[in-house]
Amino acid sequence: MDVFPDFDGLGGIGDLKQVIGALLTIVLIVAVLMVIVSAICWAFGASHGNPALASKGRVGVLVGIGAAALGRLADATSIAFVYHLCAFLPLLGLAAFFLPDTRRRAA
Repeated sequence: MDVFPDFDGLGGIGDLKQVIGALLTIVLIVAVLMVIVSAICWAFGASHGNPALASKGRVGVLVGIGAAALGRLADATSIAFVYHLCAFLPLLGLAAFFLPDTRRRAA
C-alpha cells in the first residue's frame, strides 16, 4: 500500500520549500567556513608544537566535512532520510570499540 501526503493541498508549501532550501544552503556555507577555520587552527597547532590546538583543529575539520556531507545529502534526498541515517551513527562508535589497540606496550 503506497500512501503519501498531499503536499499540494497545503497553501504556501512552495514558500516553505524555498525557506528550507535556503537553510540548507546556509548550513553548507557554515560547514565550509568551519572546515577552513579548523584547518588553519590545525596548521598553526602542528607548526608551533601545540598538540591540543592541532587535535581540536583536526576534529573541527572532520566535523565540518561531516556536516557538509549530511547537508548535501539532505538537499539531495530528504531530511527524513538523513534522520534515519543518523540514527545508525552510534553503531560506528560501538564498532570502533572493537578495533585493535595500536598503542605500544611497555616491554
